[in-house]
Amino acid sequence: MEQAQSMPEFVSENELQGRLDMRGQLTVTIDGEDAKDLDDAITIKKENGIYELGVHIADVTHYVKEGSPLDKCALGRGTSVYLVDRVIPMLPHRLSNGICSLNAGVDRLALSCFMEFDETGTILGHRIAETVIRVTRRMSYNEVYQILQTMKEDDVNSCEAEIKPESGCEQEIEALQLSKEQLQQEYGELVPKFLLMKELSDILRNKRHQRGAVDFDFPESKIIVAENGRPIEIKPYERNDATKIIEDFMLAANETIAEDFFWQEAPFVYRTHENPDPEKIQKLGVFIKNFGLNIKEGKDGIHPKEIQKLLDSLEGKEEEPLISRLTLRSLKQAKYSTDCEGHFGLAAKYYCHFTSPIRRYPDLQIHRIIKDNLNGRLTEERKEHYIEILDEVALNSSKTERLAEEAEREVEKMKKVEYMERRIGEVYDGVISGVTNGGIY
Repeated sequence: MEQAQSMPEFVSENELQGRLDMRGQLTVTIDGEDAKDLDDAITIKKENGIYELGVHIADVTHYVKEGSPLDKCALGRGTSVYLVDRVIPMLPHRLSNGICSLNAGVDRLALSCFMEFDETGTILGHRIAETVIRVTRRMSYNEVYQILQTMKEDDVNSCEAEIKPESGCEQEIEALQLSKEQLQQEYGELVPKFLLMKELSDILRNKRHQRGAVDFDFPESKIIVAENGRPIEIKPYERNDATKIIEDFMLAANETIAEDFFWQEAPFVYRTHENPDPEKIQKLGVFIKNFGLNIKEGKDGIHPKEIQKLLDSLEGKEEEPLISRLTLRSLKQAKYSTDCEGHFGLAAKYYCHFTSPIRRYPDLQIHRIIKDNLNGRLTEERKEHYIEILDEVALNSSKTERLAEEAEREVEKMKKVEYMERRIGEVYDGVISGVTNGGIY
């Protein structure tokens, strides 16, 4: 905490030496309404059919030096833990919400990955640079989603088609009719940027889908609690076009960085996801036969494309939630590793976590390697040092991630139970998803 207190509140002039100055570019962050630790920002343009995407990530390692008290504490925690109404941050708030957070209107140090894509989503080239950025505007997912919906040519008709009248579509149509000019006024030159983001995001997502990446689109729960911690409302937290944009761009940056360092044969921490256990896939195959479904295995095991095909065939059906969850349980858990073993779920050969160094230690760790590499410091001696420590970092990060996920899940379950406590005696329809000696789920 003493070290955190000694951290500056603003970026000083001499910290900008040797950095690429991006402060004149239109730059946005897009996050949830209540997010306070903003670790990624986006710039985008398109020239002669080429998309230029900049993913700018908070340069946390500038402040958290290896072996310092902050670093040791962050390594021990491994990750931030997001519980229903609070965060247990990996780094103290002074850093996570302050000097490291890419807040709008102030200078911030970043590590940026600039990528060029053609109109099929093929990456043509990339570069990595230490930068200084100034976020033009902080956006929320909902704001960006509203802009994208409203700027569609056919918005009123699509609302009539998609939304049943009782869900308040009249107001929605009215809002859409009112707001095109208002949005243009409010967000001005940012509007075409969001439309361009959506365009590139669709292309990248489609390309991933074609190669067989698995996309589990479960509705998550957003639990609203009162000040005393009692849950007062539970609603589905749906992914929309705005959340998908950020997801697609972060995936692209993570893959690009991982491939770059794999070919450089540098010591690194990858995010890997092994192929599923054949036995589990067989069991899944037997189960889904009851629904007239099947899953094809090749001689080298199953391809992620087959999983995605199964999920596509379930879309909108009654049994979709049940089989989707069982399919997810048939897959292995992703983990951190110093070996680049590929990512089954993403159908990616190279993958790492680069985009969230405020809240995940592996990202922070590989930022150090990237910066050593950029500045000519990745000597044989330095490589030896990384080889020595990275296995332990990967193992610890996988372990702390599991702990955090478990805590998050348990708290969510607890809040759902507290919410249903007041409804004992009421009768609801449910889906039986499992039967054990101890009872039914």
